[in-house]
Amino acid sequence: MPGSKGWKHVDLPRLERGYQLVTTGLGLADTFGRKFKYLRLSVTEVCNFRCVYCLPDGFAAQTCGSAAPGLLRSNEIQNLVEGFARLGVTKVRLTGGEPTVRADILEVAKAVKSVTGINTLALTTNGYRLKTLAGPLKDAGVDQLNISVDSLTRQGFHSITGMDRLDEVLAGVRAAQSAGFESIKINVVLMKDRNDQEIGDYLRWAKSEKLSIRFIELMQTHSAAGIFEEARLSLEPLRLRLVDLGFKPKTKALTEGPAQEYVHPEYVGSVGLISPYQQGFCDGCNRLRVSSTGALRLCLFGDETQSASLRDLIQSPSQQSELLHRVNTLLKLKPEAHGLHQGRLGNIQNLSQIGG
Repeated sequence: MPGSKGWKHVDLPRLERGYQLVTTGLGLADTFGRKFKYLRLSVTEVCNFRCVYCLPDGFAAQTCGSAAPGLLRSNEIQNLVEGFARLGVTKVRLTGGEPTVRADILEVAKAVKSVTGINTLALTTNGYRLKTLAGPLKDAGVDQLNISVDSLTRQGFHSITGMDRLDEVLAGVRAAQSAGFESIKINVVLMKDRNDQEIGDYLRWAKSEKLSIRFIELMQTHSAAGIFEEARLSLEPLRLRLVDLGFKPKTKALTEGPAQEYVHPEYVGSVGLISPYQQGFCDGCNRLRVSSTGALRLCLFGDETQSASLRDLIQSPSQQSELLHRVNTLLKLKPEAHGLHQGRLGNIQNLSQIGG
């Protein structure tokens, strides 16, 4: 195992010396006492949008995936998720890239949801196929949807995403509501002079419909350094605005993501804020990430020393003990916090490589 491909940056022998093999049911915890019940699983790096904060030149212009191994197959995904479920993970999110570009996305969803112990299956999407896929995704076992809608105007949406598909995406939101999804979150990467003037429109949407509108602070990546300098906004003024309007913070569940949700007695929906530059943001980290080719990534903005392949151990259910051992050993390397404040961006070129 220490000599497996993809491990050249990780000193496994040193980490494993004196380490007892983990047994089922003990759960996942790092050296800082954080527990992990939530797995974010990328199923593709490919995306058909050209969002200014992620893939401004489109996926075809990127070289990150050109020589990568093939995507995880559905049976590999099932073996992987079964291992994490044995370690206490109860929620899986399928992400990308854009997950619905995979022709077998329904098969993948069914495989994940069939795993004993996985209580919640979520999917993050740009929504372009939801008009026809919302019902089948629900039938396949998806419980929750996150849909990116970065502007509510046609011109603004086109400017941010590079695609004139706002009507299709909004039709997808309505299809998801009709399909009976109880949890639908609308992701909005908030940017100065691009969509910040639409905050009121989003709040009115949350007031009238059962949606969680989640404003996300723009994060710096290697491929989006220019837009970060130009358009980054702190979410603190918005938080104060919400408090002034009578919103109250909601207690987070153990498997919830990084958003702090706010509720209001006069609102059918809610509002969430994701502020990665806020002090203490990483203290409550409860999620691990696996790439579309099977690499465990301990931090979204980590480097190659915080990532290693699991793929050789998800070929057969008989490898479960080795898989659990490797995951727990690697978890010792998880850092206390990202290095965004110090300008350390890790080795992620763009968010489509692993999901935001």
